[in-house]
Amino acid sequence: MHFDQRTQQALRDVGLDTDDLRAASEAIVEAVAEDAAALEAFFDGRETVYSDMDMAHSRDEYPEHTVDSLDLTTHADEMRGWLRFDTWGVYVEGGRILGDDIVELTLGPTIHDRVRFAADRETLR
Repeated sequence: MHFDQRTQQALRDVGLDTDDLRAASEAIVEAVAEDAAALEAFFDGRETVYSDMDMAHSRDEYPEHTVDSLDLTTHADEMRGWLRFDTWGVYVEGGRILGDDIVELTLGPTIHDRVRFAADRETLR
């Protein structure tokens, strides 16, 4: 179970028992794994994506990126991995699905920001 002791106690105080806590924990683990798979599928199905990432070397408001791969691993409620573009890559510290054609990733060192990626520029507007 990944709930810390304070959270476990608070959940018990509102009436959840150990079985309820275990079920909630397992549901969270499954949801994170499903989101990771959906995020990987979003990038696997596209050669090009657009983002709202602020890039010093781009004049575009929503720069274009050629995608190589997104590789994510999960542990409990954590999602981490690596997003690889054609000429560079970035560490991923989390993500979520915003819609069929748009996702958001929390990018780690060098970017340190949440960035939305979409199938087209119009979706980001």
